[in-house]
Amino acid sequence: MALLELYTEYNRVWIPDAGHVWRSAEILRDFHLGDNVLDLLLEDGTENHYPVDPAKPQLPPLRNPDILVGENDLTALSYLHEPAVLHNLKVRFVESKIIYTYCGIILVAVNPYKQLHIYGDAIIHAYSGQNMGDMDPHIFAVAEEAYKQMARNHKDQSIIVSGESGAGKTVSARYAMRYFAVVSKSGSKTRVEDKVLASNPITEAIGNAKTTRNDNSSRFGKYTEIGFDRRYRIIGANMRTYLLEKSRVVFQADNERNYHIFYQMCSCAHLPEFNNLKLLSADEFAYTCMGGEITIEGVDDGKDMEETRRTFSLLGLMEDFQSDVFKVLAAVLHLGNLEIKNSGDGKSSVPPSDPHLAVFCELLGVSAEGLTRWLCHRRIVLVAETVVKPVPKERAVNARDALAKQIYAHLFDCIINKINTALQVPGKQHAFIGVLDIYGFETFDTNSFEQFCINYANEKLQQQFNLHVFKLEQEEYMKEDIPWTLIDFYDNQPVIDLIEAKMGILDLLDEECLFPQGTDRSWLQKLFKYLDANPLFEKPRLSNEAFVIQHFADKVEYQCRGFLEKNRDTLYEELVDILRVSEFPFVANFFQEEKQKPVTTKVVKVRPARPGVKPANKQQRASVGDKFCSSLSLLMETLNATTPHYVRCIKPNDEKLPFEYDSRRVVQQLRACGVLETIRISAQSYPSRWTYIEFYSRYSILMSHQEGDLSDKKQTCKNVLQRLIQDSNQYKFGRTKIFFRAGQVAYLEKLRLDRLRGACVTLQKHVRGWSKRRKFLRMREAAITLQQYIRGTKTIRKTVTAAALKQGWAALVIQRYWRGYRMRQVFHLVRVATVTIQSFTRGWIARKRFKKMVEEQKALILQKYARAWLARRRFQTMRRLVINVQLSFRVQKLRKKIEEQNKENRGLMERLSSLANSHSHTVDRLQGLEAQLEKSTNQKVSLEAREKKVKEDASQQITTQLQKEIDVLKLEKQNLEKKFDASSKEAKESFDHMKTNLQEEKEHEARFRKIAENNIEIQRIDHEKEVETLKEGIKRLKEERVSLQRKIEEGDQLNAELQEQVIQLTKHVKIIPELRKDLNNLQNQRNNMDRKMREQSEQARAKMNDITRQLLGGVVEENVLLGLTPDDSEKNCEVEDLLAAFDGLQKATRILENHQREQKEGYETQVEGFTLKVDHLENENSKLQNLFQEKSNVNENIRQELSRLSSENSVIPELKVQALELQRQKQDLEAHVEEQSRELTDKTEEITNVLQKKIQEESSQRRHFEEKSEELEELKRELEGRVEELGEENNHLKRQLQMESEAKSKLRQETSQLTADNMDFEEQLDQKDRLIKKLQKQMKSLETSQRAKQTSAPAIPKDFLGMLEYKREDESRLIQNIILDLKPKGVVVNMIPGLPAYILFMCVRHTDYLNDEVKLQTLMNGVIGAVKKVIMFSFQSHHKDFELLSFWLSNMYQLLNCLKQYSGEEEFLKQNTPRQNKHCLQNFDLSEHRQILSDLAIQIYHQFISIMEKTLSPAIVPGMLEHESLQGISSMKPTGFRKRSNSIYEDSETHTISSIVQQLSVFQSTMSQHGMEQRLIKQAVKQMFYQVGATTLNSIMLRKDMCSCRKGMQIRCNISYLEEWLKEKELQSSNAMDTLRPLSQAAWLLQVNKSTDEDAKEITGTCTELNPVQIVKILNSYTPIDDFEKRVTSSFVRKVQSLLQDRDGSTQLMLDSDYRFQVTFPFWPSAQALELLQVPSSLHLDFLSRI
Repeated sequence: MALLELYTEYNRVWIPDAGHVWRSAEILRDFHLGDNVLDLLLEDGTENHYPVDPAKPQLPPLRNPDILVGENDLTALSYLHEPAVLHNLKVRFVESKIIYTYCGIILVAVNPYKQLHIYGDAIIHAYSGQNMGDMDPHIFAVAEEAYKQMARNHKDQSIIVSGESGAGKTVSARYAMRYFAVVSKSGSKTRVEDKVLASNPITEAIGNAKTTRNDNSSRFGKYTEIGFDRRYRIIGANMRTYLLEKSRVVFQADNERNYHIFYQMCSCAHLPEFNNLKLLSADEFAYTCMGGEITIEGVDDGKDMEETRRTFSLLGLMEDFQSDVFKVLAAVLHLGNLEIKNSGDGKSSVPPSDPHLAVFCELLGVSAEGLTRWLCHRRIVLVAETVVKPVPKERAVNARDALAKQIYAHLFDCIINKINTALQVPGKQHAFIGVLDIYGFETFDTNSFEQFCINYANEKLQQQFNLHVFKLEQEEYMKEDIPWTLIDFYDNQPVIDLIEAKMGILDLLDEECLFPQGTDRSWLQKLFKYLDANPLFEKPRLSNEAFVIQHFADKVEYQCRGFLEKNRDTLYEELVDILRVSEFPFVANFFQEEKQKPVTTKVVKVRPARPGVKPANKQQRASVGDKFCSSLSLLMETLNATTPHYVRCIKPNDEKLPFEYDSRRVVQQLRACGVLETIRISAQSYPSRWTYIEFYSRYSILMSHQEGDLSDKKQTCKNVLQRLIQDSNQYKFGRTKIFFRAGQVAYLEKLRLDRLRGACVTLQKHVRGWSKRRKFLRMREAAITLQQYIRGTKTIRKTVTAAALKQGWAALVIQRYWRGYRMRQVFHLVRVATVTIQSFTRGWIARKRFKKMVEEQKALILQKYARAWLARRRFQTMRRLVINVQLSFRVQKLRKKIEEQNKENRGLMERLSSLANSHSHTVDRLQGLEAQLEKSTNQKVSLEAREKKVKEDASQQITTQLQKEIDVLKLEKQNLEKKFDASSKEAKESFDHMKTNLQEEKEHEARFRKIAENNIEIQRIDHEKEVETLKEGIKRLKEERVSLQRKIEEGDQLNAELQEQVIQLTKHVKIIPELRKDLNNLQNQRNNMDRKMREQSEQARAKMNDITRQLLGGVVEENVLLGLTPDDSEKNCEVEDLLAAFDGLQKATRILENHQREQKEGYETQVEGFTLKVDHLENENSKLQNLFQEKSNVNENIRQELSRLSSENSVIPELKVQALELQRQKQDLEAHVEEQSRELTDKTEEITNVLQKKIQEESSQRRHFEEKSEELEELKRELEGRVEELGEENNHLKRQLQMESEAKSKLRQETSQLTADNMDFEEQLDQKDRLIKKLQKQMKSLETSQRAKQTSAPAIPKDFLGMLEYKREDESRLIQNIILDLKPKGVVVNMIPGLPAYILFMCVRHTDYLNDEVKLQTLMNGVIGAVKKVIMFSFQSHHKDFELLSFWLSNMYQLLNCLKQYSGEEEFLKQNTPRQNKHCLQNFDLSEHRQILSDLAIQIYHQFISIMEKTLSPAIVPGMLEHESLQGISSMKPTGFRKRSNSIYEDSETHTISSIVQQLSVFQSTMSQHGMEQRLIKQAVKQMFYQVGATTLNSIMLRKDMCSCRKGMQIRCNISYLEEWLKEKELQSSNAMDTLRPLSQAAWLLQVNKSTDEDAKEITGTCTELNPVQIVKILNSYTPIDDFEKRVTSSFVRKVQSLLQDRDGSTQLMLDSDYRFQVTFPFWPSAQALELLQVPSSLHLDFLSRI
């Protein structure tokens, strides 16, 4: 259809406007070719007559229908032009609060000047893995597209972020890098992704500054390459910088600041580490106060400095490097304060006393004299001589500023190089993604060299962008098999040639810089001379110092002043030499000459964009323009080798107001960044591109019945389009899409709207006609009725006379009375009947109501008690769980403390043993001393003989000497007695203390398992004190022993007496081995009794075998003896007697076995008690022996001392008296020892008496057993007699069997079948029980065969104990077969649920029955390890077996329940049967293993949930949102978005709500088949429903196209399907629907009216599960899909926001889809009888035997 035909009434157009750029107007009358005016109606109600040239009508651009306004992609608009783009951006930004919009391959980002909740980790994970276009536009979507294409195509990618200052380039680049850091975690421990993000604060500190347009403006370009390995994880990064604005170091405009780092340092000048820098306030330095602004509102420079230093450290740049950087920066500040004075005659000077000069030279280590000289002088090299010429103040100031700029530039490059070094990680880089943060096209009132370079770079980027756009367009056309036609577009190659070609602007600039006398004016004249003929170069009319270039975006006028100076970037060679020889190596390295090094590595190495400073030779120095060209060429090579992605940042207003839209500023930036050029290119071809499904769904209303009946939807679309649009050039059919030219979609929307309007008119016509016809018919019927009455009255008046009237009235009176009488009679009868019926009915109703009230009251009472019982039960269960956890934790801590205490006790025992050894050594020494004493006695005899000889001569002298010696000895004796008393008391007290302490320690060890944790620390402290006292006592004993040993010389007699006493004590101790012998005798007697019992049982078994063989041997074969018995109907009584005899025999044997087992267990416990008592007595005896030995040692010492005194003083009688006293003391000690020995003998006698009583009891029991065995023998004899009688009866039965062959054959078939079915079961039974069961089967088969010939004998179960026995060497086979090799899809299908758990528990019961702790530990550890291995293998495998996890989750839960049910704890025994209570564990407490199993079950549950979520996740969004579950109600709005070709996948499977329900059914049925507890299934279902609700709601939050009224209907319908599924599976009590409340409220919010104050109150009162951020997001994203729906106004959104201000809650936009509800494993006892379980042969567990 021609575009002119669309200018009809009611359509809207855009007309230019000075204030708003474009203004909307509505067409009042249709426009026809030849009209010279277009009548319009403006939005304010005024009419406008738009002039049109009839010859060549230039009509205003048409406005898109409201249905297309607010699109995610600007290229999806039907009319593609500038006003449509502006309006679409405004609607999204101002009304919907959406800052991102696609424009083909460009992401347009409008700076909101407000913090938004759209950058959290949840948003990152939501965009991860999504195709571009599936979600709302976002910087994360562009980053994901780049990451995905890198991984898919193995090609490097680039993200080009551009825009003017203040548009948000730096923030966008930062978010892109943050996305890569979160999505692709590095494999190394260096956490390089954190370092990549940490580089941003540093680069912003040294390269960003406050400008009039932006508080954090980047004053340099940055290209960051993020490297990835083959697993696409970050392994490193590199950074290149472009065109740092060095002039900002020395000059800032009004209301601007220098680089942030200077102000950060000045804010921290008070810190100690900055004292040596001599920093001042920022307003005191010339370089920081020039712009008049030293602070930024809302920015704390001190905190920013802390962040900068922290990131320095994070990157590995330590304190030394930071200190060097801060020194250089401080030196730059002090250099700016260096005062240069004018000395007259064109000279200048620097005062030597300038404090800033001293600080600068001190910081950089340079000569102050040389610096001041060459700042104010210049060396001129002539042919014959060198002249030093002074320079005026202006040039000296320029030299100072040039030096500051050069130092800062070198420092900037050094920091960037250090960052690149820190970001390099060992490893080979596979691919990279580059993020380019570069300045956009700039045009100011005064444009200089910087703006020229920036615009030159944007020209190159725009050229690359145009080529890439055409490449993508060509790929799209070729993919859809549409002929490619060339499109005219703006080529900016002439502008690039104007700038960079030979004799271009840069070439002429470099040439002019080579001349020493070259000036900006002379260069400008050259430009006018050589470039005047170029149409893109102009000379301004009003200025002779500027030139104009026609860029792709706009004309820009450049001021030539300063071009040469900035391009030269001159710095005097003398100043460079001064810094080159600096004593500060960090600065000296800046100015060293670079040496070219060949590149030998093959790794992609990014060269720095800023080459190092070359020598100051003018002929060799490269200009700034040349450097910039080379770095830009390198950048373009890199970008051309990668796949680019474009982000264009837009600044909505200059006042930095949040969500304020200035159309003039925005359109200026759109023209500059190439967005409108993209729109223009798209509009020239086929901009609107819809899939056939979208077209069919949207425009099926325009199809005829014949077209709608076709099954081929693609052909239907073609037929409809060919019928609706006659011009085939307006559209093209591709393989998967239909391509439309501009305006055709709007035309189709107009046709669709006309059809809908026509349908509405038709409906209104029919409804109104039906209403009018109905009203007319009623009026006609009323008129006819009135006519009938009126005509009847007239007829009566004409025909009736007076007599006739009287007769008529009389007849009427008679009839009236008669009818009244009849009616009264009938009325009375009816009333009586009615009253009767009412009475009975009311009585019945009252009785029924009363009965119902009684039932309800009873039910209430029952419910009350039941709920109270359930509440108490839940409370008790929770309390038990808490107590168990507390007890287990405390017991573990107590056990650890006990182990530590035992270690300390063992250490003390070792010390005591060492003391005993030392005592033995002292005894040996005493024996040696005894030998010496014998020698001394001999010497004494000889001395006595000599004394007799000289007695007469020297008696007086000897007497006096002896008297003196006696006095001395008396004193020594008294001292020794005191010491002896003290030492004996101390020794006794110490040993008593040791004994009591040891006893207390044993008591503490026994009580440690029962007391609380708080007593442990007190006991430990007491024990330490006791150990210290013991150590002190031992030390004192050692010292006393040493002192006494020195004085011992004689003591032979006392030693011998004490040795005799020790011999007597050892005799008493010898009683203990006799007691042990008695115990051994008892053990032998028990063994003999056991052996006799075994012999008797073997004899009975042999007799029973003989009886069985005699009974049935001649009747049937040997292999079918079991259950085969002939019948005899005539011997009923005798058979019953025989059966009773066998039953008695069985009962007797069982009673005997039980009694024997009980006696055996009693003997074992008694023997254990005796052994414990004997051990206790041995310990007591050993303690007594040690005490006696110590006392004997002390007595020996005393006696030796007395013997020595008596030998020396035998002539003095007084010594004899003292010896007698000592002898008496010795006797007292002996009496004390005898008392203790008597007590010991009494104890031993008591023990022997107890043992004799036990022996007598055992002998009486043995006699009782012998009597029982004799009775058993008598029963056996009687049985043998009965068997003989049975043999006679057998012969008779044989004869009858021969006559009844048919009955015999049937019986054999049935019995053979039974034996075959029970063969596996019978082989595992005990031999004795098997023989008894055979006899029972035979007897019952005889009885039943006599009663009914065709029935077989029922099987009587054996009396099993519910245990499975296995050998220790078979443990590995058990674990391998029951865990590792068991597959849920194989043999497990036919098993009862939880069978592996029951088998494992039965094996655990057997190890508990054997009291084998080692076997139990190895079994439990093996089971837990094998299950972990199976689960980890399943989770790590590619298929992730869901059924295996479900199976083992069920079995671990069942095993945990079994361990609780049979633990013996009271809380778990309440619902057990008496038989199950007998199966409880007896010897071990498995609470620790229960905790381990519980943790393992929780781990399996979480893996189980993760696999279910991964399986279900792909179907959630397509099934809940995208699928049209309500037939006939289309909720899809075709977007026409042109996705990247690499992002499109043809899904082989279409997911619906039925897919979700079917998958949930598979999960539920699998869990039910594996016997999982119902409450555990409910928890898993609740988690799945939460996943469905959270994923769906998160997708709604990030997809504007899903926020519509009809989509809300679809969602609520899908929720109802899920609710029906819960009812069908009887899972309503799982509270799963509660997790869907946020989604249900969001769907309701999409459907409800959103216009009035009442609607706002209803929304805030109903949407309680949604937080304010989510509610506002849905309201802003609400998108009508028809013209009959209305958008949500901004005023209504603000009204809802005001009502939600007081609501507390989360501020997160997304729900946490990874949230897990807490899992609980409720205890549920099993009714399965363990003794009835059978192990299937398919498990290959034939090595297990049932007990």
